[in-house]
Amino acid sequence: MERCLWTAALGVPAPPLRELPARVDVAIIGGGYTGLAAALALARAGAATALLERHHLGWGASGRNGGMVLPGYKAELDAMVRRLGSGAAKQLFEDSIAAIDFVEALIRSEGIACDWMRSGHITLAATPRHFERLTHAQRTFSILVGHETELLGPDQLRGEIGSSRYAGGLLDPRAGRLHPAAYLAGLGDAARRAGATLAEQVEVRAVGRVGGRMRLTTSGGLIEAGQVLLATNGYSSRTVPWVARRIVPVGSYIIATAVLPTELRGRLNPRGRTFSDTKHLLNYFRLSPDGRLVFGGRAAFVPWALARSRRQLERELVEVFPGLAGVPIEYAWAGTLGFTRDGMPHAGIRNGLAYALGYGGHGVAMASWLGHRVGRALAGSEPWPRMAEIPFPAIPCYTGRPWFLPLAGAYYRLLDRLA
Repeated sequence: MERCLWTAALGVPAPPLRELPARVDVAIIGGGYTGLAAALALARAGAATALLERHHLGWGASGRNGGMVLPGYKAELDAMVRRLGSGAAKQLFEDSIAAIDFVEALIRSEGIACDWMRSGHITLAATPRHFERLTHAQRTFSILVGHETELLGPDQLRGEIGSSRYAGGLLDPRAGRLHPAAYLAGLGDAARRAGATLAEQVEVRAVGRVGGRMRLTTSGGLIEAGQVLLATNGYSSRTVPWVARRIVPVGSYIIATAVLPTELRGRLNPRGRTFSDTKHLLNYFRLSPDGRLVFGGRAAFVPWALARSRRQLERELVEVFPGLAGVPIEYAWAGTLGFTRDGMPHAGIRNGLAYALGYGGHGVAMASWLGHRVGRALAGSEPWPRMAEIPFPAIPCYTGRPWFLPLAGAYYRLLDRLA
């Protein structure tokens, strides 16, 4: 990170615990939305819970994403229907709506100050052909799952965004926005109040079974747990090979401008929406609470040097908003998303190790909700969510080192140029 807008104002991380608990009911690996929501649910159910984070809470994507709270998944609804059937696809899409409602209710019940708003999200058509795809998507949402969206032609789009770059858009009014790091900090505070142990700067080096319990070898010593939850998403290491073969870490990059004049903000984004486009190497953007344009994207699939990614995003920002040429860029940072072969998140238990991960850029709401549901399931309070019933396919010829990402990035960049 050169400098992350969201985390810059949150202060110094808490010091590490002096002593880790030797025995817990549940140990959670990963201090993002999934792990914290699970810790909160488990602690409230009366389970002795320890969350172990290698860096500090929210160090990964949970603390430095775009703050967009979106329905749906990386996988498109048509693909879900073909693979899982219309009934299962409908139920899973309804889960994604329930995830947004869960985040909203949690923010209100815990009094988390994180700039939460049901702002609506617009998917922007990069080409006229892509607008035809959005037209089809609107019909699919309405017919298959009863989810109503609004199709915006070029004329209607002028009232939503100060750019002539796009051929139209699809507005989803159920989507929201928040300050991702402030939301995460509030979630962590709630978990602590409930009684969960949150241990930062603790690296888990090995996980194994000893008798009927799990043993974790960590940088702070040994911990025995009745159950273990892996909640590391795009930062899953090859410590657990079965998971490593199923999660691909993909880079995402973000820049933020200097604070823009109020009149300019009103022209660029008069309704405070969040946006993403339909390119393969997509861009996404919004205004921050203090009036900056936050502009992110898949500048590359591989971990480029941040300076190179920043230059690429600056070029794309000016392509969308030519009037911002010359506006200073004051923040630039990157993070890693967790992608799966089928574009869906997954949860379940394998060889005694529970897992919940694979959000593909849709993790703010879904990670929170799925972490909560898995926590409740591990506590014996609720059944496992539907994601536990979806087959979790491995990626052929892949063991956790994504050798194919440079090829995929070049291929998708070529498709975007041709379009």
